[in-house]
Amino acid sequence: MVMLTRRSALLSGLTIAALAGCSGRREAPAGLLRVAIANPPDSLDPAIGQFAAAALLYKQLFTPLTDYADTLELAPGLAVSWYSREDGRIWRFRMREGLRWSDGAPLTAEDVVWSVQRILDPATAGGELGDFYAVENALAVLAGELPPAELGVSAPSPDVVEFRLTQPLGVFPLLMREFYPFPRHVIEAQGNDWVRPEHFVGSGPFTLTGRGALSFDLVRNDMAIRPAAVPAVRVEVVDDASTRVRMFRAGEFDLVEQPPAMQVPLLRGQLGERMHSFPAPKFTYLKVNVRRVPLDNIAVRRAMFLAIDRHFLAAQIMGGTASATERIIPPGRASEAGTAEARQLLDAAGLVGRQAPRIVLRTTSGERERLAIAIADDWNRAGIETELLATAPVDLYSAVDGGDFDTALSHFNRGLKIDPNFMMEPFTEGGFAEDSGWFETPSPHTERFNELIGTARRQVDPAEGTLYYSLAERGLLSQSVVIPLLHEQAHWLISDRVAGLVDGVQPQLWRQLTVR
Repeated sequence: MVMLTRRSALLSGLTIAALAGCSGRREAPAGLLRVAIANPPDSLDPAIGQFAAAALLYKQLFTPLTDYADTLELAPGLAVSWYSREDGRIWRFRMREGLRWSDGAPLTAEDVVWSVQRILDPATAGGELGDFYAVENALAVLAGELPPAELGVSAPSPDVVEFRLTQPLGVFPLLMREFYPFPRHVIEAQGNDWVRPEHFVGSGPFTLTGRGALSFDLVRNDMAIRPAAVPAVRVEVVDDASTRVRMFRAGEFDLVEQPPAMQVPLLRGQLGERMHSFPAPKFTYLKVNVRRVPLDNIAVRRAMFLAIDRHFLAAQIMGGTASATERIIPPGRASEAGTAEARQLLDAAGLVGRQAPRIVLRTTSGERERLAIAIADDWNRAGIETELLATAPVDLYSAVDGGDFDTALSHFNRGLKIDPNFMMEPFTEGGFAEDSGWFETPSPHTERFNELIGTARRQVDPAEGTLYYSLAERGLLSQSVVIPLLHEQAHWLISDRVAGLVDGVQPQLWRQLTVR
C-alpha cells in the first residue's frame, strides 16, 4: 500500500521537467516506417490476444472478413459482399476470388469457418465469445457442451460463408471488421509456434519476418488484397512514455503512440504539427466488485460515484486533454463533485464512524496512479476510507480476472470502433470489461439490461440502436456498477517523414502510409 497524498502535494508532483531538445536528426533507412508502441501484445494469435497492442498489430498482419475503409466506413475485406436473410438471423458473406495467404496457399471459405470454430473452442485457443455471442450454439461450444462443428457457421459453397444467429443482428457486418481468420494449414502443422517469424503466415498488408524481445519486423505482403505502400515497418515496445518522446525527438521513430497525456499541451507547443490528437473511443472508469462488502451496498457505490471531482481529473491531472463524464456513451458531461451529497447518503445508511466503508482502490503504477491518488483523496474526504494499491499492470489484470479487488481504475481504447454505441458492449454480460459480478445474481435490473442490449443489437436503423443502448446505459449507471470518469483523446507523435495520413483518423492502419 502507498500513503495517500493531499491534492496540493499531488499537484506539486505534476511539474514537468523540461524536455531536452535535439539539434540533429538520426538518418532513417529508406523505405522503413519506425513505430514505437507503449505495451507489448499479449499474443500475435488473434484467437488469444486481447490487448490493444495485439489488436494494432492484427490490423497490419491480417485482413478481416469485412474491413475499415481508410476513412473508417464499413468496407469489403476478405468478403467482397454480404447480405442477410430472415430479418438478420442469417448472414452470408461472399469471398473474393483468388485470395491467398502470404505463403501463396489458397485462402478459402473453409479457413474462415475453421477460424470461428477455433476461436470458440476452449480446448484450443482458450475459448473467447467475443463478437460471436449471437452465433447459434456459441455459448454451448464455449462451455464444452457441444463440439465446435455444431456452431452456426458453415461454407455452403466454396466462396460463401454463412452465419446462423440466435437473434437478428443488424450490426453483424460491423463486428466482422475485427475478425481475423487464420491459416489452418500452418496451425495444424506448427501448433502454437505458428506465430514465430519462421512459421508465420498471414493475410494482411504486411507479414512478420522478425521478432525480438521487444520488437517486431514487418515487410510488405505482396499476396495481400491491398499490399502495403511502405516496404517495411519496425515496431519497438518502449514502455516509458517520456522515453518514447525523447527517442522521437532524437529522430529514432516516425510514429509514437501515447505520449504522456499531462505533457500534451507542452509537446504541442514544442513540436507543433508533429503532435497530433484524434477523437477516439477511449474511456477511463472504475470497476466495482459488487460481490464484496461494502460494495454490495448501492449507497456506498452511489457515494463513490458522487464524491469524485471529475473536472479536477480532466483539467489538472490530464492537462485538459480529456473531458469529464458521468456517462459511458460519449459525449458526456459531469456535474460538480457531490462530497456533501455523498456524506448524506452514507449518514442515512448508518455508514459513519466505525461503520464507515473501507475499500482498496487498485491501479497501475506510473501516470495513471496520479488519477487514483486524486480519486482516493475525494473518497476519504467524503467518509469512504480508501487505501491505494499501485502495482504493475500484469498484477492488476490478474487480480481483476480473479475477482481479488474492491475497485480498480481502468481504461480501454476501442481503437477504430468509433461508433459511440460500441462503448457499451464491453460492459454487457460476457464482455471484456464486465468484472463486477453484477450478472452473477440475476435481478430485474440485470434482466432489463440484457433485454435492452438485445433489442439494441437487433436494430438496423442506427438511431433506434442508439435509443436502446442509451436506455441500457441508464439502467447500468443507476446501479453504479460502473463509475465513469473521463472520455479521452488518442495522441500520436508523427514525424514529417510520414505521408498518406487521413485527416481526423488516428494512424492505426499503416497500409496506406509512406515515408519520404
